[in-house]
Amino acid sequence: MADIAKLVDELGGMAQKRQLVRRGATDWDLTRAYQSRQVIRARNGWYSTMPVDSPPVRAVRVGGRLTGISALIEWGAWVEKPHPLHVSVKENAARLRTQQNRRVRFNPEQPAGVIVHWDDSDITQPGTAVSVGLSDALYRVIVDEELEVAVACLDWAIHSRRLDYADFVALVARLPEAYRYIAGWIDFACESLPESLVRTRARLRGHRVTSQIRIVTNERIDLAVDDIAGIEVDGEATHVNTFEKDRAKDVEATIAGFRALRPSARMVFNSFDRFYLALVTALAARSTPPVFDPTEIQAIARAGEAKASEFRHPPTRLQRKSLNFRSRRGRGGNTSSTRELD
Repeated sequence: MADIAKLVDELGGMAQKRQLVRRGATDWDLTRAYQSRQVIRARNGWYSTMPVDSPPVRAVRVGGRLTGISALIEWGAWVEKPHPLHVSVKENAARLRTQQNRRVRFNPEQPAGVIVHWDDSDITQPGTAVSVGLSDALYRVIVDEELEVAVACLDWAIHSRRLDYADFVALVARLPEAYRYIAGWIDFACESLPESLVRTRARLRGHRVTSQIRIVTNERIDLAVDDIAGIEVDGEATHVNTFEKDRAKDVEATIAGFRALRPSARMVFNSFDRFYLALVTALAARSTPPVFDPTEIQAIARAGEAKASEFRHPPTRLQRKSLNFRSRRGRGGNTSSTRELD
């Protein structure tokens, strides 16, 4: 008598009936395992030991595999907000079902939180039974999502060493030409989601941003904006026991000539507009002549917000020019956010 749950676990938590039969399972074994709730049926002929409402099970229930932002979330990518379920299906896929019920047909006109991609011909990696490969998921994110989301996912893939430099270059080469500009927005030195978001949002507003600037103590400042503001983004978990060290670092950054700013990750996520107003105020105080009029400072902030809101992904030719998009070949290793590839 075959242990179906163990066999399914050995196959990654999701398996087709034919895979289990090849390993000695019988129809009675499968029925017994299902009725005793050792496994669930994600779809006819598909058995799983994963939670019934988990994204991989829901994707298989639809009739495909996780792709794009949904696949990356499962791997722990830096993603701020919830997203619809993205499912990759074969070009000739039929009998698709809803993500909640394997007996209810999927209605493309009322997708109910599911985005289906018939992109079998575009898949370059085998992936797993429940997900496309990393490069294919990143490709989907770059094409489908907002710029800051795509940049954060790429920053995560590089920081976590799931994507090396050669793979990154190959991925960019696969992209439609209109999207290849994204290579100039990735930072090989980025260490967190809020840091990635601040960098991208500041650049979209027309600011020059440099990452991981070393000061005289050999410590690094997360981000330098216009060579004036030195930004350290605090996450609650990583900075809970470093109060004195963080304040000493702010002092050294100020001595080095930066206006030290230390927003929390929560502030970046939930009230970036207020932080950006503080950033503009700090930059204006170092202008020649300095700007102290609150009304004028708010106007500067609104102009930056408007510039970012007008950006479209991919950018228009005019936006490329106004945001100073350029291409130049760089070498491997750490780099600032100004690095771009052909």
